[in-house]
Amino acid sequence: MGSYSKKSSAEWIIDQLNVENAKLLAFFLVIGFIGYHGVLHLKYGSDSCTWLLTAGRYKGDHEWQPYGCMLHKYSKTDARRCFRYLAFWGKYNSFAFIGDSRLEQLYEYFISVVRTRLDLDSPYSTVEHRMPNYTYVDNKLRLSVTFVYSDDVSKTMVDQFRTWQRSDQPPSVIIASTGLQLLKTRNTTDLVLEEYKRNLTHLVQAIDSLAARKTQVLWKLIEGVDVNKLQNDYKRINNNDIDSYNRAAVEILTHSAAKIWNGVLWVVRSAWGAYESARSHLQGYTPVSRAAPSSDADASGSSPSLLAAMARLGLIMSYFYLCDRTNFFMKENKYYSEWSFWLPVGYVFALGLFFTEDSKSNTRTKWKGWMQLVILVYQVTGASKVLPIYMLVRTLVSAYLFLTGYGHFYYTWKTGDTGLVRYLRVIFRLNFLTVVLCLTMNRPYQFYSFVPLVSFWYTLMFVIFALPPHITPSSSHTVESRPYQYLYITIKVIGLLVIVTVLYMSEVFFQKIFVTRPWKALFVNSDDDIHQWWLQWKQDRAWGGGATALALLGLAAYAAFALLCSNASDCDEIQSYVSFLPVLSYAWLRNARGALRARHSALFAWVGRVSLELAAGGAHALGAADRAGRLVLLPGAPTLSVLVAAYVFLCAAHDLRRLTAQVAPRAVPDDWRRALRNVAIFLAVLVPIGIHDGMF
Repeated sequence: MGSYSKKSSAEWIIDQLNVENAKLLAFFLVIGFIGYHGVLHLKYGSDSCTWLLTAGRYKGDHEWQPYGCMLHKYSKTDARRCFRYLAFWGKYNSFAFIGDSRLEQLYEYFISVVRTRLDLDSPYSTVEHRMPNYTYVDNKLRLSVTFVYSDDVSKTMVDQFRTWQRSDQPPSVIIASTGLQLLKTRNTTDLVLEEYKRNLTHLVQAIDSLAARKTQVLWKLIEGVDVNKLQNDYKRINNNDIDSYNRAAVEILTHSAAKIWNGVLWVVRSAWGAYESARSHLQGYTPVSRAAPSSDADASGSSPSLLAAMARLGLIMSYFYLCDRTNFFMKENKYYSEWSFWLPVGYVFALGLFFTEDSKSNTRTKWKGWMQLVILVYQVTGASKVLPIYMLVRTLVSAYLFLTGYGHFYYTWKTGDTGLVRYLRVIFRLNFLTVVLCLTMNRPYQFYSFVPLVSFWYTLMFVIFALPPHITPSSSHTVESRPYQYLYITIKVIGLLVIVTVLYMSEVFFQKIFVTRPWKALFVNSDDDIHQWWLQWKQDRAWGGGATALALLGLAAYAAFALLCSNASDCDEIQSYVSFLPVLSYAWLRNARGALRARHSALFAWVGRVSLELAAGGAHALGAADRAGRLVLLPGAPTLSVLVAAYVFLCAAHDLRRLTAQVAPRAVPDDWRRALRNVAIFLAVLVPIGIHDGMF
């Protein structure tokens, strides 16, 4: 009887490193984060606007990042559009500022954001004002903004709050702040602070009454100063006295309905130099609002029931919804720097090399894998603002589309399978997750831009192959008929190129085709605009049309183009003509050396097998607010938070691929009649939704 050797601890740990245990760990991590953020909401509340006013940090670009909250800098157009929308629904927007000269500057900036050149009112001067109170009114926007001057918590301020309390239509938002005059004229003693607290208590009843009537009251604490730049009477002001007044205000107003604005980082530039610092200004920023209303063998390793698969899908969609469409998990703005983009990209390739081994794995899968990881880094870091990186990623998207199209073309050409079942299965594989995300996240189909693009070009290619006569390498033909076979396929390719060229040359004709109901909803975005589809379609049409592969020295040429191109719209226009250069150059270099072909990165291949799920779900499980921000699972640790979120997302993507493979045989059975029946059932469910959303 052979001896039994017990495994060491290291060997046992290695045995546990598998996909199933990784997903189990991800599941418990999500449960832990749900509990952690639930406690944060119970303790601090769920209003992200409160987080905006309380705490945060400076990012590497010296921009202020509030704690768990995203920022959006409103332009004049944004602000007026927002107020016009509220006015359309009958809401009267009334804002009130009450305080000293610092708050007056904030009032003036607020007015400058909404004021147009057609306004006859001249800007109010903070130096030569003639009256303490003034109001800006815009009847078109149903907007009223009032400033009341009060340099202390005096009878003027108390009486004004009581007037608003008795008013039938109090302001929607009141911003109050004062204390500068006290700091300038009086010594900060315990007696003075007690008097300041006593005066603040006179405001509490009015504040609570206004809050009960849906008025937001913000008390802005006094900002610190740069004592080296203070002049004249302001030289006696110091930050210790400012902190004493702020602590007194917090002590009293914490027990009221007022929101304490203690994350104030406004850069106030005035003649006496108060609060000059290196901090970036937050003028015009407001928080982004919460939501409006594996290989085939891996996938088929186990075959649970359809009900179990749908339950797992529901759990993953619930997590995605919680991440993106609610404010349960925190969000933050993307941050780009050279290090924040290129360092993760370097780590990605280092990890890929670490998992290199001898293999004959599919090169296309590995190629998709590393490209998808680079695209995810690009999306998380907000690198789109850098034009050369933007052009690089556009090339990766073109290469991704080329590889996908090549794979389907090669399979159809070799097998001659142009049956309805084959077409429906490919379309199901491409669109199952996307359709589920559209319905769950209430996003248009074009939001997941790559999937519509691939689906469209595959449909066009399939139609060309399906039209008689069917031409494949296995087609039976004689020596005499061989030239005719080549002629037929040449005619088909020319026909495809003609269709593509006509659509490209006439944007009007393009829009007439794709804006026709009922399929209009598949090609327009949430603003009912088809421009995004037009831009993506014409950029990548060369790959979809099966452009001829020419071996050129493209990497250097394309790099020069990306660096020299200075305008994004011009670059996008040229992109469709030159994107084949780096793609074909990379393919040639990859295949030129046998040593390169013999090596295989298991990591890239694994990621490549779930690349479709990563492309579709990244906006929800890594990004936030329609890709404007990113998810924060660990507040205060942005890098670790991104790594943990990426780990959970990779596990979810692997499970989604398995679920898709498990559902596909039931959704698209081998019998074409049953497959058509399922399509009819799907349309019967989809049509009422489309009618509700105005598709018909």
